[in-house]
Amino acid sequence: MTFLVRSPAVFDNDEIIQKYIKSDKAIIVRGDGLSQSDVQHAWDEAGKTGTVDVVLFSVGMCCALPCYGFLPCNVGGTPKFGLSQGFYITPPNLVTQCFLNTMCTMPADLRGPNSQLRFIVVTSTGLTKSSHASLPFPIRFLYYFIRQPHKDKIGTERIAFHVSGKEWNNAEAAEPGEEIMGLDWANREGLPPFGSFKGFLLVRPLLLTDGVCLGDNEGAKAPYRVSEEGIYSWTVSRKDVGHFISDAILAKWDDYKNKVVNIGY
Repeated sequence: MTFLVRSPAVFDNDEIIQKYIKSDKAIIVRGDGLSQSDVQHAWDEAGKTGTVDVVLFSVGMCCALPCYGFLPCNVGGTPKFGLSQGFYITPPNLVTQCFLNTMCTMPADLRGPNSQLRFIVVTSTGLTKSSHASLPFPIRFLYYFIRQPHKDKIGTERIAFHVSGKEWNNAEAAEPGEEIMGLDWANREGLPPFGSFKGFLLVRPLLLTDGVCLGDNEGAKAPYRVSEEGIYSWTVSRKDVGHFISDAILAKWDDYKNKVVNIGY
């Protein structure tokens, strides 16, 4: 496992990750996802231990998830609040630009429609009109105050749709715009062309909590719901999102490859 983090100290008190670090099974690369050279360095370091077969991109999400492969995270951006715009971060396209850097520096041997790379991207529910409409009213009201970070998440999905060959539905979510995407982003040097990579899974969690992992409990009823349609739900724990991702990677990749799914209780 290779982690790209701005501050390696984020794992100092994490007993689980420390075990992997001490056994050299986890490699910590210090850098910033907003720096293309730092992301390139992380790819290079990850490749030294063998072929990278899984990428988990969860910028903007707390690192309570178990991680496999190469993870750019902890890239910063302290939220601020304004009466007219709700919560916002600077730069407003932090997540989108980190994702562009990740895609533009992807090694040549991992690109193309026949690549075996499994690339998981964590965004959020409520990004499209239909998924937003499926949520409880209090959640929809809350999401009004985080519309700028959500627009950034939409930018990330826009790139994934482009690279995987999915047509963008402007009726569901408007184009994020130049403020988020940058000028002529689709022709940015290094970005895989339209439809050239089919190994994405986009995961849209409900409001994230620090609750326990219900997925580890055996039982006939699934502890959380996963659907390509909108889910009427309130929350899901980070650990259960991690449980789902682990299960999708290890056992159900053919079921979820190149799909967009919502997850919640």
